[in-house]
Amino acid sequence: MNVFITKNIPEAGIALLKEKGINLTINPTEHVLSREEFIKICQENDALLNVGSSNLDEDFFEQCPNLKGIALFSVGFDSVNIESANKRKIPVGNTPDVLSRATSDTAFLLMQSAARKSFYHHKRIINGEWGTFDAMANLGQELYGKTLGIFGLGRIGFEMAQKCKAAFGMNIIYHNRSHNENAEKELDAEFVDFETLLSQSDVLSVHANYTSENNELFNKDAFAKMKPNSIFINTARGKFHNEDDLYHALTNNIIWGAGLDVTNPEPMKQDNPLLELPNCCVLPHIGSATYEARNGMAICAAHNIIALFENKKMPFCVNEEVYI
Repeated sequence: MNVFITKNIPEAGIALLKEKGINLTINPTEHVLSREEFIKICQENDALLNVGSSNLDEDFFEQCPNLKGIALFSVGFDSVNIESANKRKIPVGNTPDVLSRATSDTAFLLMQSAARKSFYHHKRIINGEWGTFDAMANLGQELYGKTLGIFGLGRIGFEMAQKCKAAFGMNIIYHNRSHNENAEKELDAEFVDFETLLSQSDVLSVHANYTSENNELFNKDAFAKMKPNSIFINTARGKFHNEDDLYHALTNNIIWGAGLDVTNPEPMKQDNPLLELPNCCVLPHIGSATYEARNGMAICAAHNIIALFENKKMPFCVNEEVYI
């Protein structure tokens, strides 16, 4: 079987694939393929191990009729038109669980950074603005006993809630498509509707899988319903929030602060005004950027490809209906 890997991945995954005698074509990371180049190479391969945000839409599937499976180097699968894959009985695999801790760590970091305006204070030192002591200037807020609201309480959201409860004794509320009974039992998490999530959260952290139905769900109307001391955290997908509306909320004291590991659009431009705000902390999508998480992702992706090679069900398949 011939497999195209769009960018280099950790050797832990490559070694597994080579052990099975799978033929690999790895695109060097310094060369960004055009859409035409990308499709041409995929046409010449049996499977794709996709690293990054390639748009695998209906047009892509039409032009790559020989493709037998896709392994994503991510837990999110919003870059794939699943309906198009299902129509062609093409399994799509992702990398769940292995990045939950790393991504929740990033959300936890951004929450504290926003609460204490740490990115801003670091810039003050660089700019030579560390002056005399001022008891009232640029104060942060403490998080002890406050309410954490989770939008999308799955694996990553659970890890985030667990950290916040252990470190700060935070109360947990959440909004999901369905109840998370384990979170309710282990963390005393309370299921609430979306309006209540907005109005009661001191920290609102997004951890859901993105769908077009949730496009820019966190907009001017949503921010207006949040507490003036609230902190908005997004480590899921940038398209969950409207950045113009977020800027308005942050500069008009509608919400306290924000922490973003994902942006809309992504990557964020260097002159984005959010980068200049003292109450906004932005990271360049590093949620899974640890040795442990990336090695785990490589292994998961490799196992999905190997299952395809051996005519077995992908162990981390997001569209299991293709096997029916």
